[in-house]
Amino acid sequence: MTTVGVLAETAGRERRVALTPEVAGRLRKREVDVLVEAGAGRRAWFDDIGYADAGATVVTRELVYAGSDVLLCLHPPEDLAAAARPGQLVIGLLGRAPALAPGVRAISLDRLPRTLSRAQAMDALTSQANVAGYKAALLAAEAYPGYFPLLMTAAGTTRPAQVLVLGAGVAGLQAIATARRLGAQVTGYDVRAAARGDIASTGAAVLDLSGPAADAEGGYARGLTEDEAETQLRGLAAAIPRFDVVITTAQVPGRRAPLLVTAEALKGMRAGSVVLDLAAADDGGNVEGSIPDTRTVTDGGVAVIGAANLASTVPAAASTAYARNLLALLTHLMPRGEVVLDPGDEITDAVLVPERGDGEDDGEDHA
Repeated sequence: MTTVGVLAETAGRERRVALTPEVAGRLRKREVDVLVEAGAGRRAWFDDIGYADAGATVVTRELVYAGSDVLLCLHPPEDLAAAARPGQLVIGLLGRAPALAPGVRAISLDRLPRTLSRAQAMDALTSQANVAGYKAALLAAEAYPGYFPLLMTAAGTTRPAQVLVLGAGVAGLQAIATARRLGAQVTGYDVRAAARGDIASTGAAVLDLSGPAADAEGGYARGLTEDEAETQLRGLAAAIPRFDVVITTAQVPGRRAPLLVTAEALKGMRAGSVVLDLAAADDGGNVEGSIPDTRTVTDGGVAVIGAANLASTVPAAASTAYARNLLALLTHLMPRGEVVLDPGDEITDAVLVPERGDGEDDGEDHA
């Protein structure tokens, strides 16, 4: 019988947990033993009693490592290389080249082929981006000093906020939909022609900068040429000052996020405007000067919010979605109750992290 272990996340701001009591119970019905580190779900509002009632065993971190065949997490645990033992399988959003001890195998959901229809239930990047896009619109509305909707009162009429969402992937489309539900007038922008169609389908306006489409294989955007990127920045810098709120969501797997909002564009915005950068990172995000997990105000009175890990701020919903992604993956990997890593299966082959010496360049993006 396979034993699945759930580790508490060690990153300071992370509130999600890899497995919920609901999914632990569904694994137990499949005769899979489940070990959960004590307190692993506390910050996502899932207590130890809930796991125990679902049939899981709540133990120490050391016993999770010692007794599990499969270890579940979101991010690579800080003690993974030292504590995991040969023969164990680690599953999470691990990045391209997690540090592993010899004999430890890893599956990283970052590698999932997102356009493969039978893998959609396992797509953790999509489920977490959906949560992040929803929270981005709420956070922007909270930071904006006016109303999002049109309000007609005895004191007069207040115009709706003008919101621009840059990037129409999963997070961007969810941000557009949520901002529209809040009553804002929303415009979306994307370099991909197909994504522009997605924006229009939500009822939002589409920002047209008259540039060429940049669709690439697999639904991603191709890299812009230097001239195309400069033309895009000039067009955005001219358009952005018309908006009260700008939400940026453009990310490229394995690479630095593209710059979309320059310091010059920020200078053109009205005082009280809000710019929220979902792609904020230590090496730069979509917004010049944005800092992860930090809210700053420019000299011109524009709030710039670096919102790098918004899914973690909606921990119950995000954990529930992530746990169901893992259940779908485990069901695929364990057709008869035991884990089978079949390199001939296109899903397994895509998500399985090559062992050192297998010939793949560590950290190379091949999405």
